[in-house]
Amino acid sequence: MIAIEIKNLVKSYGSFNAVNNISFEVNRGEIFGLIGPNGAGKTTTLRILATLLQITSGEVKIFGHDLEHEADEVRKIISYLPEDAGAYKNLTGRAYLEFIAPFFGDGNRSSEIVRKGVEIANLGERINDKVETYSKGMTRRLLVARALMIEPKLAILDELTSGLDVLNSQEIRKLAKKTTSEGTTILLSSHNMLEVELLCDRIALIDNGKIVEIGTPDELKRRHNCNNIEDVFVKVVA
Repeated sequence: MIAIEIKNLVKSYGSFNAVNNISFEVNRGEIFGLIGPNGAGKTTTLRILATLLQITSGEVKIFGHDLEHEADEVRKIISYLPEDAGAYKNLTGRAYLEFIAPFFGDGNRSSEIVRKGVEIANLGERINDKVETYSKGMTRRLLVARALMIEPKLAILDELTSGLDVLNSQEIRKLAKKTTSEGTTILLSSHNMLEVELLCDRIALIDNGKIVEIGTPDELKRRHNCNNIEDVFVKVVA
């Protein structure tokens, strides 16, 4: 099954096309990377898929639901973690997860969502402390937990490991891989090319609002005679 199907997508602001007639598909159970330089259109694309921005023209389907006409249905099956996401600082980490959970399940289901969120966050006893006392990395772990604990069909993750140290980043990447094996499709955007290469089954490079390359990491490296995805990125968008 196709998880995301994008055809001729355009998002305009006046005469400027932030997203300029792009088309690509994401397969179910895939970790798909959307990468590009600042201002390339990747965050705009993610926000469209998260139902936060309306499209100007084109067609987008998420698990068969037309994004423009079935946005409410799409919201039931996705989660979105923006790069600049924050949590309620006056709540404890656990209370924050308990606040979010009832939006996605009642009773026992809500309790199970919180249990899974606490497990994903892996903050130990600090889960009972207020978010305002957390480091940036701890807050990010809590937010990753919020995004994945609901077991979405599609998780849209912008800078997944932002603010995390090497060990925590590695743990979160393993968790992302495990999540896809359990049925979640991931659309990932990151400036960390090592992370993109380690995680993604396929990658699309976007520049000036257009998709300029797409393929598996190995395909892209062979195509451009590069040793790593960072070199591919520089070669393609320079």
